[in-house]
Amino acid sequence: MSRNFLVIDPEDGMEVLRGLASPIRIRMLKLLHVQGPLNGNDIAAKLDLPQSTVSTNLQILENAGLIRTEMQKARKGNQKICHSTFDEVLVMFKEDMKPLGNNSIEVAMPLGLYTSCEVSAPCGLCSADGIIGLLDVPDTFLDPGRMNAGLIWFTRGFVEYQFPNNAKLADSTVEVMEFSLELSSEVPGTSADWPSDITLSVNGTEIGTWMSTGDFGDKRGVYTPDWWKLKGSQYGKLKSWRVTQDGTYVDGMKISPVSLVDLDLAHHHSIRLRIAVKQDAKHPGGINIFGRGFGNYDQDIILRLQTA
Repeated sequence: MSRNFLVIDPEDGMEVLRGLASPIRIRMLKLLHVQGPLNGNDIAAKLDLPQSTVSTNLQILENAGLIRTEMQKARKGNQKICHSTFDEVLVMFKEDMKPLGNNSIEVAMPLGLYTSCEVSAPCGLCSADGIIGLLDVPDTFLDPGRMNAGLIWFTRGFVEYQFPNNAKLADSTVEVMEFSLELSSEVPGTSADWPSDITLSVNGTEIGTWMSTGDFGDKRGVYTPDWWKLKGSQYGKLKSWRVTQDGTYVDGMKISPVSLVDLDLAHHHSIRLRIAVKQDAKHPGGINIFGRGFGNYDQDIILRLQTA
């Protein structure tokens, strides 16, 4: 059974920590986790709490992304149904993560240099200077101007990049493979509560799925150009995907058992990275990929290979 988890650095996740810093809110989260979606009245009754207390704390949890809500028809009007977002929350000091060693090979792939794509609208690309091609037209992803892309987004589908397997060229054995990229969900406008399952594959083998919690637009991205509207996607989360001898990890949390043995990199002349929102995703909330000139990190998609 798949589990949804959240990995935060305390400096980036103060809202989440505030959401967890209350016995009442912890009880509410546990109730939703065990019993499934409930409305506010049910939560108040089951926990023997005043309705006003429940409403206030649900809002804090929703602002933190720890629950999501949806409106459903009731006998009289509408009711707000609350869903638990995560099964696990891990607080991690990212500076303490073990870095790659000196025997490493790094390749930076510009965002627009994908070799294959299949996307659905809403979708688009833009450079630091402006929109590339036409918005919400998937064929625009073939526009030669894509080479300058600093931000791409789509609802479902994939983009695929072909990296050279420089470890094979150097006749070296790969001990760790890491991809570093800035990602978020995609919704018309923005929403901090918009989950999306983002799946990475290498040479046709899925290495794992990470759930983005939202499409972030509360403040301008550090490198996002001034012309880009403030109501549009501003920045993502910088995620580190590592494949090792014993599995695949995102920011140090194991998300799948797929290992380097499964990928058999020694028999591939290239490393094809596919970034996708699958058609059958549980949370098909789209994707933004941020490159140079956008977001908070001003970097390409980075591949690092640690060799023996």
